[in-house]
Amino acid sequence: MKMKTNKTISSVLIAGLALSAAACTSNTASNRTLNSVHQPIVSRTNVVLDLQTRGGTLPVVEQRRLAEWFDAMELSYGDRVSIEDPGTNRGVRALVEAAASRHGILVSETAPITVGNIASGNVRVVVSRSSARVPGCPDWSSVSETNFNNATSSNFGCAFNSNVAAMVADPEDLVRGNGSGTSDADTASKAIRTQREAAPTGANGLGGGTTTGGAGGGGGD
Repeated sequence: MKMKTNKTISSVLIAGLALSAAACTSNTASNRTLNSVHQPIVSRTNVVLDLQTRGGTLPVVEQRRLAEWFDAMELSYGDRVSIEDPGTNRGVRALVEAAASRHGILVSETAPITVGNIASGNVRVVVSRSSARVPGCPDWSSVSETNFNNATSSNFGCAFNSNVAAMVADPEDLVRGNGSGTSDADTASKAIRTQREAAPTGANGLGGGTTTGGAGGGGGD
């Protein structure tokens, strides 16, 4: 019944094949490529909440706990919600999906492995949240002077990679990309094509009209 936090630090996701353990400790003065040794590292944290079921559903008090927990977590794009349910209760899943949908989040089909057993009659709701950072930046360990090895500076790539890590909406996109959408160039250019093919507003000529009014002269004594 008590909320638990499970930080899967051991399953840190590394963004980019260019990053390796050797790269972190390599001599940056000999890096003669255009690949920065400082790459974004993506880590994931799983936060769980155990809820008690009754009669194949969630009691009202447990539904309220779930809604308040989602509010406190401030669910947003990039968060993943999943359910660990030994009984695979569809009624409970429907209630969790309804609560998550209020934050624009879909419930994942599979849940990550978490620490601790689930008590009998309980279900576990898991919120997985990822973050990205670039350790070791800025790096001014090498002096800014002529490098006869034609190597990049130790700080090379720090600004760009740090900005990407800070601005990416879903940090896990840095690991495996986002293949859920389409990359159809025709869809991307649809708005421009519609504007170019639209008929000019004066194509049919100006409509006939009359103008009235003007400066009127008053006659009088």
